[in-house]
Amino acid sequence: MTATRFSSGYVGRFAPSPTGRLHFGSLVAAVGSYLEAHAHGGRWLLRMEDVDAPRTVAGAAEQILRQLSAFGFEWDGPVMTQSGRLDFYREALEALRAHGLVFPCACSRKEMADSTDSLLARDGSRRYPGTCRPGLPSGREPRAWRFCAPAGELAWLDGVQGEQVEDVARDVGDFILLRADGQFAYQLAVVVDDAAQGVTHVVRGADLLDSTGRQIALLQALGKTVPHYAHLPVASNAQGEKLSKQTLARALDVERPEWFLWQALQFLGQEPPAALQQVTLPVLWQWARENWSLARVPSRRAQHVDTDAGL
Repeated sequence: MTATRFSSGYVGRFAPSPTGRLHFGSLVAAVGSYLEAHAHGGRWLLRMEDVDAPRTVAGAAEQILRQLSAFGFEWDGPVMTQSGRLDFYREALEALRAHGLVFPCACSRKEMADSTDSLLARDGSRRYPGTCRPGLPSGREPRAWRFCAPAGELAWLDGVQGEQVEDVARDVGDFILLRADGQFAYQLAVVVDDAAQGVTHVVRGADLLDSTGRQIALLQALGKTVPHYAHLPVASNAQGEKLSKQTLARALDVERPEWFLWQALQFLGQEPPAALQQVTLPVLWQWARENWSLARVPSRRAQHVDTDAGL
């Protein structure tokens, strides 16, 4: 699907992982990124982030496209698929290797978990203690490749969450770009693809806020332009868990797109009139485009939704 009018150089994107059908949390991210791109007269691209082959579900990408179409989304240009871009990730890894910015690592997950030097990173993962950065221990074979995280603070202004500061080396440590199973890591794939697609603005869920410092560091190391970021609150259930396939979030009902879209706009602080719950999908989209304001989006990482109501 293709929109025809662009009045700026703004390029946004929506990048779901085809591990199942879209749920309400996915819709929130899609709506926010879509309306922000339209508000700036920009393009809105669609990318299937299926770089993690073991987690990809057969047929899920096609289901997602059908769901987006049923909800009235229109994307610009062909859909990018990460599984067809492995050579580009390999090329980026080699470029970093040529500049001495990556190193082979022999550490296993168990060794990381058992290490007294391995603290928790800000996103809850294990912070790498730097064991193999000086060189592989004698007799050990490399399992993965890690990025040499730069020391010092990175600062950026998030369009929703405000001022952000992170010292990637201190808060995360050297992070994986190529996994032990031969799969390229999300952090590498996403920055290579954002640069390739000319993405200028990334609007996504706040569950990825803690990945942003790593992605900025990688973009800078690769000599790429860093986009503007805005992280929307994540939809959570009564237990405070992010709505996801792992927490059994319900798939979007394509028979009720108007109801779900109204709920997503309400979640994002746009305050659509109650009467709009009874209108057709094109009328609701028209109101959303005319009234969208990123400034009204709540500046919190997570926000509860009533899953008993069908969300």
